Amino acid sequence: MGTGAATFDDRSGRPEQGRGTLSAELTRQSMALARALSAAARNWGLYPPAHPASSAAVQRLLEAVRQSTAGAAFAFGVTPQTLLVAGLPLPEDQPVADAARLLHDRDLLQITFLGEPPAAALHALLTLLTTPADDLRRAGGPAKAWDAAGHRSIALEQIDYETILEDREVDTPLEDRHDDIWRSLVNSIVEGQHALDEAQQQRLLDISRSVFAIGELASAVAAPKCNADGSPMITTQAATILATFRHLAGIVNVMEPERLPEVMRNVAAATGGLDASVVLQMMQTDERAPDGAIARTIASSFDDDKVAGLLAAALARDGRASARLAQVFDTIAPDQERKQRVLTMTRTKLTEQDFGKTGQFRAVWATMEELLLGYDEKPYVSDAYQASLEGAAARADMFAARDLPPELSEWVESLGQDNVRTLSVLLISDLLRLEEQAERAADIMQDMAALLDDLFLAGDFANAAVVLREMRGASAQKVAPEAATQALAAAAASAGLREASALLGDLDPPGCTAFAGCCGLIGPPAVKALVPVLQSETETPALVRARDLAKTFGTKAIPHLQPLVDDGRWFVQRTAAALLGGTRSPEAVPPLQTLLRRTDARVLRQAVTALAGIDDPAAARAVQTVLRAASGANRTAVVEALVAERDARVVPMLSRILSGSDPFGDDHQTVLDTLDAVGALASEQAVPSVSALMRKKKFFARKKARAFKTASVKALVAIGTPAARAALDEAARTGDGLLKQIVRDHGAAR
Repeated sequence: MGTGAATFDDRSGRPEQGRGTLSAELTRQSMALARALSAAARNWGLYPPAHPASSAAVQRLLEAVRQSTAGAAFAFGVTPQTLLVAGLPLPEDQPVADAARLLHDRDLLQITFLGEPPAAALHALLTLLTTPADDLRRAGGPAKAWDAAGHRSIALEQIDYETILEDREVDTPLEDRHDDIWRSLVNSIVEGQHALDEAQQQRLLDISRSVFAIGELASAVAAPKCNADGSPMITTQAATILATFRHLAGIVNVMEPERLPEVMRNVAAATGGLDASVVLQMMQTDERAPDGAIARTIASSFDDDKVAGLLAAALARDGRASARLAQVFDTIAPDQERKQRVLTMTRTKLTEQDFGKTGQFRAVWATMEELLLGYDEKPYVSDAYQASLEGAAARADMFAARDLPPELSEWVESLGQDNVRTLSVLLISDLLRLEEQAERAADIMQDMAALLDDLFLAGDFANAAVVLREMRGASAQKVAPEAATQALAAAAASAGLREASALLGDLDPPGCTAFAGCCGLIGPPAVKALVPVLQSETETPALVRARDLAKTFGTKAIPHLQPLVDDGRWFVQRTAAALLGGTRSPEAVPPLQTLLRRTDARVLRQAVTALAGIDDPAAARAVQTVLRAASGANRTAVVEALVAERDARVVPMLSRILSGSDPFGDDHQTVLDTLDAVGALASEQAVPSVSALMRKKKFFARKKARAFKTASVKALVAIGTPAARAALDEAARTGDGLLKQIVRDHGAAR
């Protein structure tokens, strides 16, 4: 399906571009496999194999491999920056880059999956990928170790090890740093534990002496904070890294306080190596928060070049400057002269990137520069209020010596997260209603989308519904309808909504109702967030709720159910068929026809049941086609599906099949099976089509004629209504000789 061979540019070490492109489907599957591999290796290194996080990660990796190989072979070529498929690089994506770095650090040139590997092979691969690189090198390299493991479903190709070791000296000052203490330390921080044991504290103290080790620890604790699809949760990652730095500063302050300034310089230097999005999110930390002082110290240590690098990365990623970015920039570089200096350096850096070479860049740079240089909070703060803020600290010291008022607890409670979120929602809603300029309204929409993501993550569906109603109302107004529509689409694809969907089974009934209300305000695209929950094999409460919620969107949900139809697992396809059938819409026929081509009888049965409930000629033709093509167990499954529910709405479809089939040609067996289904349903609606069919005749086809005429008579006898008996009497009087004989033999005429 793909190979890892590639050509490289000698100057950059990157693969050459412009040698063709990968298809959208191959790109999607390849990136999904890269994300699954990176996430599985990360969880395998943090948790024991029996831990649910490890087993779930291995299962996702197995499904990704199955999708990519499709029973054949699939190969990744490895470069330091990205992975190659068929010699072409995958699009820029952080999980893909993480997977490339993981494989490259183990001196791998190519990894090939040969069909579907057993679980034992994936376990062995993850164990190898979490083994320190130097241990692998001392053992002769990953390929040699893999050959000894004996798993032939995965092939590894490594760098020429002997040449590498001859040409360089390996210096590992922090050798064995990924031992049990390291893993327990990372795990404790990831899980939010505040108390660390003595060994973990000593390891933190050792880490504080190295910029590289601090950066490595920050990356390790941030890595698990990803969504199910591997996309990073930026806000959570930033908070986790700041918590790590707080641990570092706290340990050093207690055990070696004289080193605290040095450690903070190391922390700031290590921060420079982190993802720009995470660093900028860290800089937005409230100064009054526990991590505010650390974020402020880090920001103050950035030189102009570092600030310009962060700014260039953010602008290149988003293609525009936002008010939030301007606020962060103003925090890091409040001096106007420094701002101008940093912006000049930023523009130079951008012109060296692809974004800076586009025609769009010149058009938007002036707007970026104006926003970043012109941001100032003074218009929103009066002189009196500014003076009040400046004296706040002195007043706080004065009141600290006095008795506290009895209302203090209520005042403090009013500053809790729930109340602050509610206030934020009210303020931003008011801002949107008052705004009359489209450009500013669009900026507010972006802030609302970010707030909405946080509300979903916090499970605050009541306030999320308020924000969504404002967005939906704005989409019908004249100020910024397109921005509102885009914001609603972003809400449907947000990580917060996906995480909230994953917790559907744990919500109480009011919470579930509130979540459903949010999905209703977003509209049918919200079904995309339910897809991971709908991929469950077992009938969990979350699956039941997600299925019921998806049904509420009716026909409009059909386009968003396509990922379930394309899934390779039979139980996911069965769920897709059930949801599509629940719409009872002709628009569901094409995806159901795709499911009819599956070989699993369980999927086939559900797809036929779904089509049987759709009163449309296209649905009847689809069932007729599958009846004609199926054989053995699949044909039996189709017939059983048609009569299983005893639903009278199936009869018009069966009548169409009988009317449109040639009982003397290829449709002969289809006609017989359909007549069996008609007899089992015993509905008077089928009498006209059965009566017309049994009167068909043809010379030199007596055997086939006897078969379908006999089946027709049996069906009318099974129906047994006055209309059915009248049709049999008429056949006994006016039918052809063969038909009269069959009616007499079955004693059907009165």
